[in-house]
Order: sequence, then C-alpha cells, then structure tokens
Amino acid sequence: MNTKALLENVKSGKISVDDALLKIKLAPFEDIGFAKVDLHRKMRQGVPEVIYGAGKTADQIIKIIDVMIKNEQKSIIITRIDNQTADIIAKKHNITYYSDAKLALFGDFAEADGIGKIIVATGGTSDIPVAEEAALTAEFLGNEVTRLYDMGVAGIHRTLSHIEDIMNASVIIAIAGMEGALASVIGGLADCPVIAVPTSVGYGTAFNGLTALLSMLNSCASGVSVVNIDNGFGAGYLAHMINHMNIKKGE
Repeated sequence: MNTKALLENVKSGKISVDDALLKIKLAPFEDIGFAKVDLHRKMRQGVPEVIYGAGKTADQIIKIIDVMIKNEQKSIIITRIDNQTADIIAKKHNITYYSDAKLALFGDFAEADGIGKIIVATGGTSDIPVAEEAALTAEFLGNEVTRLYDMGVAGIHRTLSHIEDIMNASVIIAIAGMEGALASVIGGLADCPVIAVPTSVGYGTAFNGLTALLSMLNSCASGVSVVNIDNGFGAGYLAHMINHMNIKKGE
C-alpha cells in the first residue's frame, strides 16, 4: 500500500493510527538478505527503484521483483541482463526483454506527458545498443522519444539533415564513441540541454570509451552534460527528469 492510500485509510477509519505508523516504519525498505529493496524510492525521486541486473543471478532478480510486486509496484526496469537470465525471469514474471538494450521491463509504458520530445541520437550504428537502453528507459517512464541513428559528424550532412528535430527537442541525448564529437556539434545547434553519452566503440586509442568521455567533458558547447561510458540508462533517466520539470513547478 502506498503512503497516500495508507493515509486515506487512516482518515476513513479503516486502519488505526498505530497500525499505520507501524506500516510506515516498516515501509522504507525490505531486507531479503542479499538485497535491501528500497520501497520509498518513488516517493522520494518520482521513479521506483531500478534493478541493476549485471552480477545478479536470475533467482535474486526474481526475489527482488517479488518484493516490489508485493508492495504494489506496477512498473519495474531491469538493466544489463542477458538473454539467458531474461528467459529464466520470464518463467516467473511477465517481463518484456529487449536484447539490443539488454533491458527488461515489467508493466506498462507510462503515458507520454513530458514538456516536449526527447531526441536520442547516435554517431554510428554500433552505438545503438546504448541508445536503445536510453530510449526505452525514457519511453517507459513517460516520454515521447525520437530516434536519430547513424548521424555522426564523419558525414556532417547527415547531422544537418535533422536540424529541425534538433532545434525542436526538449532534451537531446547524444551518443557516440570514437572521438565523441557528435555531442559538441549538437550542443552548438540546440537550445535545450544535451546529455552526452560516450560509448566504448572505437579502435585502440579510443581506450574503450575514455577518449570520447574526455572529449565530451571538454566540449566547448554550452549546455552539454556527460554521463558515464555506455550509461544509456543514466542518460534516459536524466532526460526524463528534465522533461518533467513542469511537475516540479506544479504546472
């Protein structure tokens, strides 16, 4: 039971104040030994706890999902899991698995109710797995997303062909490996926040994304922020928060 429903039940007399107080004390998290499942995350941050799947067994993930469902969490994101793990989880819970993004989703996509449109752009086709993690995260949380893939600056005409999309976006996620120049170019064209995501795509001196990371951190374009290498989820989540600032204002 969520906090609002609990308070309504106290108001109507369905539950005593003491019983409600006990539930609130127990509610912040549930300790299941190998994990402490955060049950107040949505109340604090607006989005329920997300399960980072890498390093967890399918059985551990299933038990975490069990706790979330028991506590009336209707939408769950599970990141960085492989096909085999997803198949095992799917035998117990009705998840949808996206192999490119290594992302599993439980529940329905939220209605798109953000300020505007989120653009997810990649330098190349090899960046799409990270881009899909970002795009699906943003869509699941309730955002309209436009994908602009393989528009890197090695063929600048490809970037400029999407100038109208770029200029009309509410938030742009620019994803690139190699030297990571896409973020700076888009940052110089857009009047909205640009979230740069360096990827581990590239030859030897790309250093598994380090070169793109440093390039993006040193961007001379104003309004460009940077998340970690290959962190599509983090970019999608941040874009969602920016695209819902109207809720913070109470509009």
